[in-house]
Amino acid sequence: MTDRQSNNLFPIKKLDDLIRPFIVPPERKISLAKDYDPAYKADRLKKSNAKGQLQEGIEALAKYQDVLYAQSTHAVLIIFQAMDAAGKDSTIKHVMSGINPQGCQVHSFKAPSTEELNHDYLWRCSKVLPERGGIGIFNRSYYEEILVTRVHPEILEQRSLPVSAIDNNIWKRRFEEINNYEKHLVNNGTIVLKFFLNVSKEEQKERFLERINRPEKNWKFSVNDAKERSFWDDYMSVYEDMFNHTSTEYAPWYIIPADRKWFTRLVVAGIIYTQLKELNLKYPTLSKEQHQELLNAKKILESQK
Repeated sequence: MTDRQSNNLFPIKKLDDLIRPFIVPPERKISLAKDYDPAYKADRLKKSNAKGQLQEGIEALAKYQDVLYAQSTHAVLIIFQAMDAAGKDSTIKHVMSGINPQGCQVHSFKAPSTEELNHDYLWRCSKVLPERGGIGIFNRSYYEEILVTRVHPEILEQRSLPVSAIDNNIWKRRFEEINNYEKHLVNNGTIVLKFFLNVSKEEQKERFLERINRPEKNWKFSVNDAKERSFWDDYMSVYEDMFNHTSTEYAPWYIIPADRKWFTRLVVAGIIYTQLKELNLKYPTLSKEQHQELLNAKKILESQK
């Protein structure tokens, strides 16, 4: 992607200026309510330009993915966490629309199966991690086990865990386990990008009502979605605690404003683009022997009818 394209995608002095406010700093605690506005948008970004800007971003991501796949030394793991109706599915759909499916896989993690419950909570995600050269997208993830299970402790009691494992230190241990797990991934060439789509309670209500009022969206709504809203404050509390314990230098959390979908998509695209750019990806170069073999193959092909 050229500098000209980058400026068109995000018409601000530096792309970092846009991204920085959304990073959860590892060195200090944050407050979702005080530090992150779900309706925020950069003043110099306009909705009227968003479609064209996002398309430029998509084209840039497609080019970087091609080099990532060819180089085959790094992998990219993109994690999306959010409250219901925050726009995870649509963000994945729009931002990754230009990606070659051969090098990208999306996994949605719902309630664990019997097989998954017979393993540790990281297992079902571990077995579908992206391979080198690939991009893996997790729609929800192992983080559910330090979110939903805290809001609904009865779920934890249903897990086949030793009694000794369920004590007052379980969440502290899981924070450490996840940090160590992600450190291991990063040390072995996987870039870990973690996005929380921060939708307001008011906007969530509007989106739920839209799903009810529009027949073609009825399938997206569940009565349980409405019931979970009563636990909103509990979820905000456990999310905050999660950010404060698992946003690290090597795998920080990005809290993305989600009340404006067009802005959400632009920011997510910009962050993925920035991370891929920083890898300094290059197509593999051939050795002298490999280059000579290529020339020999060319001669053979040119001599054939």
